[in-house]
Amino acid sequence: MMSEAPPFWWEKPDWRAWALSPFSKVYGSVAGRRIRRAKPPTVPVPVLCIGNFTVGGAGKTPTSITFARAAIAAGLTPGIVSRGYGGAFSGMHRVDPEHDSARLVGDEPLLLARHAAVIVTSDRFAAAQALQQSGCDFIIMDDGFQSARLHFDFALMVVDADRGVGNGHVLPGGPLRAPLIDQLVRTDAVLKIGTANGADRVIRNAARAAKPIYEGVLKPISTSEIAGKRLLAFAGIGDPSKFFTTLREAGGIVEKTRAFPDHHPYTDENLAELAEAADRENLTPVTTAKDLVRLLDGSQEAKAFAGRTSVLEVELVFNQPGAPARIIRETRDRARHRRRDAS
Repeated sequence: MMSEAPPFWWEKPDWRAWALSPFSKVYGSVAGRRIRRAKPPTVPVPVLCIGNFTVGGAGKTPTSITFARAAIAAGLTPGIVSRGYGGAFSGMHRVDPEHDSARLVGDEPLLLARHAAVIVTSDRFAAAQALQQSGCDFIIMDDGFQSARLHFDFALMVVDADRGVGNGHVLPGGPLRAPLIDQLVRTDAVLKIGTANGADRVIRNAARAAKPIYEGVLKPISTSEIAGKRLLAFAGIGDPSKFFTTLREAGGIVEKTRAFPDHHPYTDENLAELAEAADRENLTPVTTAKDLVRLLDGSQEAKAFAGRTSVLEVELVFNQPGAPARIIRETRDRARHRRRDAS
């Protein structure tokens, strides 16, 4: 579902959203009740959840990377729990970024594993236990806010400034994973990524609920490969248009774009079409770091195309200096209080 979100989810509610509203009410009732009644198992170490209110991309992966770096800077040994969307691994597996493939563990875990130990599994509690036993003293749960599989001490909900919560309807009539009011009850802070006003509604609701609001932007780590060049941009992420905009803001001349579904497994036919379009107009192919790991995991043709493709890597920069360190401290404080109360 994440990779094929219908466009009407991200527009004003129309007849399709209203026609599906009876199903949304049923889904929302069940999801909301699960959130309200959740009593997930705990681990002794602090757990920070990086979640979002909707399906689809919002910027959780760069956010998790930022917090992994901040945890290391604070003298901690972070470990990351991931579901491994897009991968084929059905058990519990510690990601090896040097030898694992995107097909096995998913593209996002491979990126995360460059910065911290990562375990992919649907059993988030078992993953957190395994990470702790291996020496990790701070757990970052990448997604999983609605799953009730692992207790978290702090939930930071990531919101895309362009899309916000879309039409505001719960699945299947909209992108919300559960009613917003139920999700806000368990939210500790909201992070808006970007400068647009599409998230104003959820930000107002969060402010009324007295939730701290943080802001940040995704900034290119380096623009040397794309600045001033004529580009053929392609991406298979949650919102490819955001990537195309970032390229333009970084000085790239985006002549052609091609959007694919999130976690898209590139076929030789896809790549032949892209190569032909690039050669025809003498364009430089460019994509995201997440897409590149899937290309490198593909056929010989895919690997060859990856070799001629530029990559624009981005990092999350908070508008409030010291915000990651502050959230990490609060997460650790809450974990200490939780352990004290349980003793």
